[in-house]
This record gives sequence, C-alpha cells and structure tokens, in this order.
Amino acid sequence: MDADFNPTWESDDEYEKFIQKMNPPRVIIDNETSLIATVVKVDSANKNGILLEVVQVLTDLNLVINKAYITSDGGWFMDVFNVTDREGKKIKDEAILNSITNCIRKSLGTDSNYIRSRRQSVDIAPSTNYTSIELTGTDRPGLLSDVSAVLTDLDCNVVSAEIWTHNTRAAAIIRVTDKHAALPITDPDWVAKIEERLSNLLRGSSSDLSRGPRTSVSKCTTHTERRLHQMMFDDRDYVKSDDMASSNIVRPYVTLHNWDDKDYSVVTIRCKDRPKLLFDTVCTLTDMKYVVFHASVNAEGSEAFQEFYIRHTDGSPVNSEAEKDRVIECLKAAIERRVSEGVKLELCTADRVGLLSEVTRIFREHSLIVTRAEVTTRGDKAVNTFYICDSTGNPVNPKTIDTVRQAIVEAVGLTILQVKGQIEEPKSLQESSPTRFLFGGLFRARPLSHFGLVRP
Repeated sequence: MDADFNPTWESDDEYEKFIQKMNPPRVIIDNETSLIATVVKVDSANKNGILLEVVQVLTDLNLVINKAYITSDGGWFMDVFNVTDREGKKIKDEAILNSITNCIRKSLGTDSNYIRSRRQSVDIAPSTNYTSIELTGTDRPGLLSDVSAVLTDLDCNVVSAEIWTHNTRAAAIIRVTDKHAALPITDPDWVAKIEERLSNLLRGSSSDLSRGPRTSVSKCTTHTERRLHQMMFDDRDYVKSDDMASSNIVRPYVTLHNWDDKDYSVVTIRCKDRPKLLFDTVCTLTDMKYVVFHASVNAEGSEAFQEFYIRHTDGSPVNSEAEKDRVIECLKAAIERRVSEGVKLELCTADRVGLLSEVTRIFREHSLIVTRAEVTTRGDKAVNTFYICDSTGNPVNPKTIDTVRQAIVEAVGLTILQVKGQIEEPKSLQESSPTRFLFGGLFRARPLSHFGLVRP
C-alpha cells in the first residue's frame, strides 16, 4: 500500500492487451439453473486485480452476491456468482441483465483502465463537474459539522459526500462546486485556502502527531469506496486502539493458515452478512498486493463465509507471523468500516447551499454523533443518509429524533426524514471454532466443471 506502488506485472501491459484481444471476456447470464438466484458466469484472460473489477461492477449495480466460486490459476480467470437484487429476488429486468453483461465486458476489455492511487490527508482534485476533496484525520464529535461549516464559509456547495469512521479515525470524500456559478473550483489560491483551513481543522482534532494531516493536490479517479478503504488503510485504522480493546462489540472471525503443499495462504472469514461485504474484503486483499487464486463465498444465510487462497504478487505465500497478524487485522477493519453503529436517518429535501452544514449543526446541538454518512444530489433534491448515535455511543432516544426532525424542518423547510431503526449487533462468533475450509475439497475431489468453471 505504498505511495509508489507499481507492480512489475504492469510492464507486461501490451502483452496483456494482446491476450485480451485474442481471448475477449465472456459473460453468461443463467436464470434457469438456480431457483433463488441469477447465475453470472465470467471467464477471461487473467490479470492482476480482475476479481475486484468484476465484484465492483456487480456491487455498483446494487446486486447482492450470495454465493461465488472463483479460480484463476494459470492464464485464465473463471468465476461463477449467484446474485439477487436488494430484496433477495432473481434479476429478471432485461435492462439490468444487459447492464451486467456490458459493464463486465467493458471493465475487462482492452480499454479498461485499472487505476491505483495513494493519497493522504487533504486532497483536492478538479473534475469536469466538481472539485473533489479528500480528508483523513482523528474522529471526534462535531467533526463533520465543522468541516461542512468551513466549506460553506468558503463559498463551496457540497454536491455529494461519503464519510466513514472506524477505530477513532475518519475519512471523507467530498465533492464541491463554486456556490455562485455551480462550476468546479480551479482557482489555485482558492484551492490553497480550502486546503489550509481544512488542514488546520484536522490538525486541531488530532492528538497523534504521527497521523497529522498533510495536503496534496492530484487527479484521483479511483472508485469512491475503494478510495475510502485506501485512505483508512493509509491512516492505519486497523491498529488496535484502547477504545477498540475495551469495546464489547464482537469482531469478525478471521483466520489465516498456510497450505504448504500448494504454497497458498488460506484466509477464512466468518461474520454477519451485509451488502458489499465481498467487495470490501477483495478490495483490501488486492490493495495489500495479494492475488486471489481461488475462493469460495457462501452468504445465503444471516452469516457470511468467505475463503480465499492467496499469494503475494511475486507468487509467495504469507511468510511471517507479523504479516499474518497484519492481514487478519486489516481484513477485520475492512469489514467493520461499513458496519455503522447507530440509527439510520434518510433525509430528502430541496437542495440548497449550506444544507449539509445546517443539518449537521442540528445533530451537534443535540449531542448526536455521525458515524457514517452518504450525501447525494438528484436534480434539485438532496438525498442524504446519516448513521447517528448519542454522545456515549448508545442508541438515540426516540424523543430526541422527534426534536431533531422538527429542528430540521424549521431550519431547511419541507423535509422527509425516515428512521430506519437500530442496527443489530452481530451474534457472537466463537474465536476457538476450528477453521472451516469451504473450498478445500475443490482441489482434492471435485472437478472445476462441477461449478461450470471450465472453459469449453
């Protein structure tokens, strides 16, 4: 995960393009084999990161991956995914089925561009539609309110934003425009002023000098959620803190063992299932420079089981206890970042400059903490999702929600505010449970054709 990450396989880029042209990716949609899911079969010439690209496409199409079998030994990549919509139903909409095929082919085709980026602290990048601001720093009550207030004061209109918090750390990607002209902010002096104000704000909230904010300007085009994973990894949110050690929250069950006969490291994950779980784990393994050669995923119940057979990009397995512990902690952190504590509030109202600042100010005045947020603009409407808890980390009192609702209506006008309820805590998983190899039998007893993975 270094800033100068540049694997040697990238030097073979022209050769890979040639292989892809000779063997174009094939995507087969099967709605007959399974009674409960749509089966998506993908095979293609293999390349580093290809699994993440396919999983990212399925995730971005709002599909839920209930089961998957993956193999990519040698020069060919073959996957089978059982997917449903968010309501657990098979995909029957022809437009969505065509989108699955077209998006995967485009992602894996010769014109696809697998982009890696490492940025830290405050990062501002111009776009054709907005200016992107990246923030990382120490989390604290009211931080989002302070950040949005600074942006409003600097004549910035927040077009969209995504904010994650985990283990005392916070990361955000905020897209803004000039509030007067609704155009990206390109004036160097203005950009420098935004960087300075936000850096000072983050520096004032940090007690860890080794994680102090730094500023940089770049053109980052990485997928937003992948970028947030990278930012939090760079900020070392996986390092155990005192708060994490004293917490009663049950963490995911992750083990790693070396299969010496095959030179694989076998990662096994058990945790409560949720949307985008596979994306989060595959994203982390890929960005930590591990290649997934084989994998099995089963998330048809309330719990998810994932098993990955991995090696370094140089072909070696995990080779030390320290590295093993680091992989385990990083995967746990990747799973936990999206598991937000608190009540989920969905707010829909007419968009206007300063809306995010107003809403977060109201949360702060009522001693509510935002643990995660998604801010979007759809036409003239702002559709915002906040996960909130009280100042002690406990569920919010229903009376407080009613008071907040009224305060938001008085501040911003006609508003739809829906409360989605308290997120359930995961059930206890026994750390002493024996490792369950979901995929091990594939190599010893069951041919790949059993899963429809062999290319004709």
